[in-house]
Amino acid sequence: MIEVRRLRVLRALADHGTVTAAAEVLHLTPSAVSQQLAALETEVGQELLERRGRRVSITSAGRLLLAHADTILAEVERAEDAMRLHANGANGEVRVTAFATAISLLVAPALTRLRETSPGLSLVVRDAEGHQGITQLLDGDADLAIAVEHRGSPRPDDRRLTRIPLYAEPFVAVLSPTHPLIGGGGGEGAIELAALANDDWVMPAPGNPIRDVVLLACEQAGFQPRIVHQSDDFRAVAALVAAGGGVSLVPRLAVPDPTLALIRPLPDPAPTRRVYAAVRTSRADHPLITATLAVLTEVAEKL
Repeated sequence: MIEVRRLRVLRALADHGTVTAAAEVLHLTPSAVSQQLAALETEVGQELLERRGRRVSITSAGRLLLAHADTILAEVERAEDAMRLHANGANGEVRVTAFATAISLLVAPALTRLRETSPGLSLVVRDAEGHQGITQLLDGDADLAIAVEHRGSPRPDDRRLTRIPLYAEPFVAVLSPTHPLIGGGGGEGAIELAALANDDWVMPAPGNPIRDVVLLACEQAGFQPRIVHQSDDFRAVAALVAAGGGVSLVPRLAVPDPTLALIRPLPDPAPTRRVYAAVRTSRADHPLITATLAVLTEVAEKL
C-alpha cells in the first residue's frame, strides 16, 4: 500500500528541488523527509531518487509515480472537502462568472433561491463577457462559469470541464419604430434577415460571441452587414436602434425594453444563443457546486 502522505513528500521534493526546501514547506526535518522517501521506495519496490552527494534527482520511475500522485492527491482533496462540508453543514463560497444577461436572468434569481435552500452557501458573482468566464474557471479564479457556445468555446470532449446545458434562445431582429419594414405600425410577422442587408447595423464589439453569431447569420443570408455602431450593452443597442442608428440582432431574452425599439422574429431556423454552465471536472461533485447547479437549472427551465 502506498501512503498518501509520502506522495505529498515526493511532490514537495519535485516542486521545491531539495530535501531541505521540501522539509521546510512540509514543516518536517530533512531527516524525516529522507525517511519518508526511503519508505516510499520500499512500498513501490523501485528507486525513485538518484542520490548524488547531498543532492537528489527524481528517476523516471519517480516521475511516473508523480503523474499518478497528482491525480491521487486531487481525489484526496475532494474527499477531504466532502467530509468537511458534511461536518459543517455545507457552508462555503462558490465563485460564479457570468455575462450580464445571465446574471439578471439566472444568477440573481438563483441567489434568492439559494438563501432559502442552502443558507450556508454564499455566491460571489463576477461579470465576465465572451470567453473570459471559461478562462477564469480553468485558471482556478472561479468555481462555476455561465457561458455561451461559440466558435472559440472549449471542445465538448475537453476533459477538464463538465458542461451542463441551461437554455437556448432564438435571436430576434431589433428595428426602430419608423423602419420601412414596420410599415404603418404593422404586424408581428417574421422578418427575413436578407431584407436588412442595406441597413446600417449596431453590433457587439469584436471578441463578443454574439458578434460571431450575428456575422455568421448575415453571411448565410448572403450579405456582410455595414457596421456603424458598436456596443456590448443591449440597452445601449436598443437605444441606438430606437434613435434610428441602424438595426440589430439580439437574443430574445436579452431585449431590455421591448417598448424602446421594436422586435420581430426571424424565420426558422433562426440563429440561437445556447447557454451552458461549466465547472472543472475535478470539482463537479462538490456539494456546494451541485447545489448551485441544481438551482440554476431550475431557474433556467422557467425562462
